[in-house]
Amino acid sequence: MQRIALRTRIKAGSEEEYEKVHAIIPADLDAALREGGVHTWRIWRDGLDLFHYVEVEDYARLQEFLRDHPADQAWQARINPLLDGDFDPSSTGLHQVWELP
Repeated sequence: MQRIALRTRIKAGSEEEYEKVHAIIPADLDAALREGGVHTWRIWRDGLDLFHYVEVEDYARLQEFLRDHPADQAWQARINPLLDGDFDPSSTGLHQVWELP
């Protein structure tokens, strides 16, 4: 199991819409994420900054699986206009510096 941390940023003024869109994740996207190996995906917001925590079997495999998946394409078309820059699908995540064991 991999634990991945990601960072994205919301466009100023899009905070309420971003949270509204995430209130209900489409069933087809939920199914695709789980089929792609995601066990957990959590998002925290600090102002405009978003921090994602993902537990996934293989993050690179998930990215490949979702690349042309219709559910993810629809989601990205909906969510990317709310972000300050599109989500970078080639991102490997934040570098972990320390953990309290």
